[in-house]
Amino acid sequence: MGRFIAHYGIHFIVPIAIAFFFFKEGKIRVLFILWAGILVDVDHLLASPIFDPNRCSINFHPLHSYWAIAVYLGMLLPKKTRIFGIALLLHMVADSVDCYLLFV
Repeated sequence: MGRFIAHYGIHFIVPIAIAFFFFKEGKIRVLFILWAGILVDVDHLLASPIFDPNRCSINFHPLHSYWAIAVYLGMLLPKKTRIFGIALLLHMVADSVDCYLLFV
């Protein structure tokens, strides 16, 4: 249960804190972009089974690979892509925490 709360708390509650504490203008827009970061899970459709609660997503799915994470880090540099980079990296943090709790 703690793993579920941590994982989905990072996906849905942390974006609220980020949007409201770090963005003075466009908080709601930023919040929806941060929540939209969960769409990166589209790469789960390539796996069989699509959902496996005992599988670590990091470096298993293509959009969760270390190479993809490097691209997401690069997205932090230009102002135009920064919020999208934050959204995708926040998703990777949520999945990393899930992986850690899976093996602890």
